[in-house]
Amino acid sequence: MTPEQAQMMVHVYCQDAAMEAPTTRKVIAAVPADKGGYSPHPTSMSALDLAWHIASSEVWFLRGVAAGNFPMEENKRPESIQTSADVVAWHDGHFGPALEAAKNISPELAAREVDFFGVIKLPNVVYLGFMIKHSVHHRGQLSAYLRPMGAKVPGIYGGSADEPFGAAAATA
Repeated sequence: MTPEQAQMMVHVYCQDAAMEAPTTRKVIAAVPADKGGYSPHPTSMSALDLAWHIASSEVWFLRGVAAGNFPMEENKRPESIQTSADVVAWHDGHFGPALEAAKNISPELAAREVDFFGVIKLPNVVYLGFMIKHSVHHRGQLSAYLRPMGAKVPGIYGGSADEPFGAAAATA
């Protein structure tokens, strides 16, 4: 992959990530404050931990692309994050700057092959696509938790039973 090709992909992926962010925010915000401990199965993450995983992983991926490396870090939810509103506030404060940092990498850094935990080594820009897929995957999991918790499921890629298509379009 040439640096120019990689730079074009950075633009596309960062635009896509920016477009997905409001939906991610809506799904996380839909977790009721008193239901963060909900889990559909003993081996599943709690709703609050899953919301944290989504938000913090997005920022981790963006910072990793900007730095050109992905350090192994513990992704434990801080004690200060007690509700979905806390997760949303944290994401609101960290996602934008991390996205800007990733958006502004050089074409050479975008094209440079970067090791991902010794498992794969791909052009750095490809990890932006991983971030989006990872978030969409886990956002789908979290949205499946909502109705059993008694919460409303927001429209994601169109309407839902709780937020019909017209309402989803009006809030986007």
